[in-house]
Amino acid sequence: MTSKVRRKIKPPDSEQVRKQLVDLLQNFQQHLKGSELRGKVLALIPCQRLLRNLGSSLIPKENANSGRDRLLAYLRKYPFMVIGGEELGIVSGIAEWARRVRELRVQFGWSILTGLTAREMAEEGEFPLEGVKVSEMKVTDYILISENEDREAAHRWNVANQIRKRKGGVREKILDYLKANVGKPVTGEELRYVASDKKEWARRVRELRTEYGWMVATRQTGRVDLAIGVYVLESLRQLPSHDRHITDDVRVEVLVRDEYRCTDCGWHHGIATSSDPRHHLELHHLKQHLHGGENTAENLTTLCNVCHDKVHRK
Repeated sequence: MTSKVRRKIKPPDSEQVRKQLVDLLQNFQQHLKGSELRGKVLALIPCQRLLRNLGSSLIPKENANSGRDRLLAYLRKYPFMVIGGEELGIVSGIAEWARRVRELRVQFGWSILTGLTAREMAEEGEFPLEGVKVSEMKVTDYILISENEDREAAHRWNVANQIRKRKGGVREKILDYLKANVGKPVTGEELRYVASDKKEWARRVRELRTEYGWMVATRQTGRVDLAIGVYVLESLRQLPSHDRHITDDVRVEVLVRDEYRCTDCGWHHGIATSSDPRHHLELHHLKQHLHGGENTAENLTTLCNVCHDKVHRK
């Protein structure tokens, strides 16, 4: 029994496809003179097919073998830049490009932020990417906000789907998801999904930090090691009620002044390990709040969670 030899499909040549497209468009002039609508529509179908072939030919086949591969190659070539859906539709050469973008995010762990999520983050001051006018972003705009693939993303999205189906409010579901990933970065897209795509999700995250005392850190709140659009619940313990009133701008001012290090032992996130009990930074009142100490930068210092506990035990 002889086996069939699979022939390699030669990738379309851009110039050849362009010429074919030009010929079809020139011939379409005859259809315009006619009155039959369907004939005109049918004559444009080959043009649409050739246009997709032309778009897909722009990225060499050896670098991107499928529409999804071409989408990723294009986004990785222009990270941290707003990419329109029309661009992705052209370069992918496929009609279902939006579904493939979602697969890149959900199944393969690429941090691709949508225009809608970026706008909602910006409303809560959580989108620090310079040069991007978030207010002008469309729903079908995208930004690749990390150049590294997150291999744990598929598992997190599965957990997100389970929590999303639970009964309860948006804030409760978001907190449950953050607790399920304590100490691990999660994206705004994940939190928005957990919140059933409700616009209030970003505000609820801020409330968890500023009103309920959950240490939800972002790049804007002083975790400069975090990527844009990423959130981390640093600990399962809530801050005391008086510490919750330390504003984000004061918190960042103190962290910057102390160079994002514990002023006692020198620990910082850059040397964190899974076995080290030190895993986040906290602000400590030099003059205790109980004795009239204020939530000002002058009365605050940065300590890791271990040193902070040690000070209070004394």
